[in-house]
Amino acid sequence: MNCLDPDSNYALFMEITRLHYLNTRIAFQKLGVYPGQPRLLFNLYKSDGVSQTELAKSLKMAPPTVNVMLKRMEKAGMIKKEQDKNDQRVTHVYITDYGRKICDGVYNETMAIDDIMFGEFSDEESDALNGFLMNIRDNLKYSMDSLR
Repeated sequence: MNCLDPDSNYALFMEITRLHYLNTRIAFQKLGVYPGQPRLLFNLYKSDGVSQTELAKSLKMAPPTVNVMLKRMEKAGMIKKEQDKNDQRVTHVYITDYGRKICDGVYNETMAIDDIMFGEFSDEESDALNGFLMNIRDNLKYSMDSLR
């Protein structure tokens, strides 16, 4: 049986992904934020009052998934939902002051993890890595497009 070399690019990438997930999960748990919520908070921070449908589209998530996340975040006081005054079928989502505070905390934790990961890189190394990561992202996007 073939076995994956633990020092291969693939194995290292998987290990880094897992360690990053664990670091962010622990950091965000302290703030009462669940996985997936930071992207939603950042989106609302930039585009407050967006409709629930538009929010799901921009996050590239299924509307029912976003709805479950929003219910949990509304219960925690991070967001509020309001019916559109002209069209009762449309619900707009707003970030609360508490949600903005949490979003700032998530941003600070993210920057701290970023510094742990990349703080010792030179500008040249950081630029090279950024190029490699964009290539990996683009290759995977292209692969997904060809599978559909």
